[in-house]
Amino acid sequence: MATDKLTLGAKCPQFSLTATDGKLYSLESFSSKKFLIVIFSCNHCPYVQAYEDRIIEIQKDYNEHLNIVAISSNETENYPEDSFEKMKERASLKGFNFPYLFDESQEIAKAFGATHTPEIFLFDSERTLVFHGKIDDNWQDPKNVKSPYLRNAINELIEGKKISVPETFTIGCTIKWKK
Repeated sequence: MATDKLTLGAKCPQFSLTATDGKLYSLESFSSKKFLIVIFSCNHCPYVQAYEDRIIEIQKDYNEHLNIVAISSNETENYPEDSFEKMKERASLKGFNFPYLFDESQEIAKAFGATHTPEIFLFDSERTLVFHGKIDDNWQDPKNVKSPYLRNAINELIEGKKISVPETFTIGCTIKWKK
């Protein structure tokens, strides 16, 4: 189970995890772009599935400014659809334009204090947490989003403004912890 949640102003925890593309990624792997979004994700959660296309669009729209990395930390004995093999299939099927990492030990989810999928952590150029929460206010229907929290935070960050809504509650499935 997650321990302490990262608070705004905290530094991004270090990580070194294998992605569905077979490569090992660490925090330093994402130093080429100014900002970083870490999303705790998985395959089976209907909230994640509803947001996947939006996440792909965010990476496409803001590619010049940021990297997105998705991390799955779910235990796979009771959730075999979240296995590394199934993650590879999902990333290929959906055409993810960001690395999808497997946190088999669940240590990275614990380091972030992540509890849900999808759960968003946006870091500035110093890798300091500046936004935490959910992508927007309508997981079921992208056409009816009234508050695009993450996009607003990214735009404000790019413009050098204070983030107006730095934190929202997270929605989605809970991370499935090992016994």
